[in-house]
Amino acid sequence: MKISADNVSVAYGEGPTIVHDMSLNAQPGEVTTFLGPNGCGKSTFLKALSRLLTPTKGSVEIDGQPLHQLSAREAATRVALLPQHPVCPEGLTVGELVERGRHPHRKYWWSAGSASDNETIGKALERTDTAHLARRKVAELSGGQRQRVWMAMVLAQNTPVVLLDEPTTFLDPAHAIEILELARGLAADGKTVITVLHDLMLAGQYSDRLVVMKGGRQIVTGSPTEALTSSVLQEAYGLNAEVWEDPRGNSPVIVPRGTLSQS
Repeated sequence: MKISADNVSVAYGEGPTIVHDMSLNAQPGEVTTFLGPNGCGKSTFLKALSRLLTPTKGSVEIDGQPLHQLSAREAATRVALLPQHPVCPEGLTVGELVERGRHPHRKYWWSAGSASDNETIGKALERTDTAHLARRKVAELSGGQRQRVWMAMVLAQNTPVVLLDEPTTFLDPAHAIEILELARGLAADGKTVITVLHDLMLAGQYSDRLVVMKGGRQIVTGSPTEALTSSVLQEAYGLNAEVWEDPRGNSPVIVPRGTLSQS
């Protein structure tokens, strides 16, 4: 399923507009990544794409159907969100948390899991290398282990659209690459994957398309080579950087040389 946004603006309650006139067409089989400085509206826009926030202007559609007209349960069978700061209820084990990913697919959330549910949960644990943690309390885990467990819950939800808000948080470089390889694998499975990242190099290497934002607005949308240019990095981040072509890849090499304030 593809997910699209048409001139979407978003605010929190009666507060000021955070996201201004954003449009997007994210396709199955692709990874689309949002980049931009802290506070530019990336996470807020992701919440609108997941139905957590209702746009003050514009619309979000999933396969041509207005997302915000769906019930919460219907939306949760189509779009899964890994938020930036997920919160786990006290005392839950890893297995119990991952099982919650199946709740939208049951008539009642307290219904017993089916054989299909158990198979999906098992695959999610295996794919994130967390099966051995299934009986551990989530509170006992390291930050990196918790992040992989939350990823397992998203996989267990098994939706055609997956939104990942800073999924590499708390992860060392090797585990960050594992998570992004997993995101690419989900796209290869035919899912529509949208992420928010801060690491420019990893974003370029693991994304088909980049959307760079500043001040709640879209600066540029394009391939990694189109979006990661010296001029865009200056405009978005105030960053002076050299951008080199990588002869062995499709994403440029970025060498920071300071900020505009240091010039």
